[in-house]
Amino acid sequence: MSQSKILVTGSDLAQPAIDLLSGFDLVFAGKAPTEDDLIGLCQTYQPIAIIVRYGKITSKVIDVCANLKVISKHGSGIDTIDVKAAEQKGIAVKAAVGANANAVAEHAWALILACAKDVVYLNDRMQQGYWDKSAHKTLELKGKTLGLIGFGSIGRRTAEIAVAFGMDVLAYDPYATQVPENVTLTDLDTIYTMSDVISLHCPLTDESRELIKKDVLEKLKPGVILVNTARGGLIDEEALVERVRSGVMGTVALDSFHSEPLEGEHKFTGLEGIILSPHIGGVTGDAYVNMGVGAANNVLSALQSKAS
Repeated sequence: MSQSKILVTGSDLAQPAIDLLSGFDLVFAGKAPTEDDLIGLCQTYQPIAIIVRYGKITSKVIDVCANLKVISKHGSGIDTIDVKAAEQKGIAVKAAVGANANAVAEHAWALILACAKDVVYLNDRMQQGYWDKSAHKTLELKGKTLGLIGFGSIGRRTAEIAVAFGMDVLAYDPYATQVPENVTLTDLDTIYTMSDVISLHCPLTDESRELIKKDVLEKLKPGVILVNTARGGLIDEEALVERVRSGVMGTVALDSFHSEPLEGEHKFTGLEGIILSPHIGGVTGDAYVNMGVGAANNVLSALQSKAS
């Protein structure tokens, strides 16, 4: 009898994760599987589990799966999975929570520092032959206020680094019951009006979709730095473009977007005051292993639970 199949919606998986799943046949969907690709693979192989790296696990994908017991995210965000459709069929949905926390927090800080110190702008000026030492001042972070929206494992690590910089740290998270003594839990309005830097670390849900919209952007302090290494849907992109063009905000740095990858002449293309990176915050060698192992362990524990 052939082994049960696990579909991986990507072209690879860390070797330690593969080793953990040695009792199963792994089927790889490729680098950028479409919904039709995933439907076809599920119809052909009828996986017992899906490890989600790229693409979306929609209700149509779930509907063609007769043996599926668990959908395991290779990372922490499950917004690419139709959780309600899975739950209706008794399929467990798991995330590798915290597996890439340090990687994403470090990337958030790379972007915060790039904004505060005008790294991209000054590099471009230098490449053009300018020497702006006497005419340009950057932002010193010590004594400034960092506002974190979301205080899970990534937000906590981001806060630790902020404290090392000598910043005051505010955090909003309706699910956080306690925080370190050097972090203050507060409401969103306080985050919006008091922060010199705002960093997003919350999941994308119906409640948080376009959380940062026009009226919120108008509340932010002049010169505020806004960084998003979470999910693109948290920000109203049209309103953000309008606000950036107004010159009121400081630099914005984005690692995630409404639609990925960015295609053609995107609204952010060539826009001064925005730094972009290709949703790479959690993509490090260490995080790749951690997320793979976390996803594999979640598959194994879910299958064991279903069997018992």
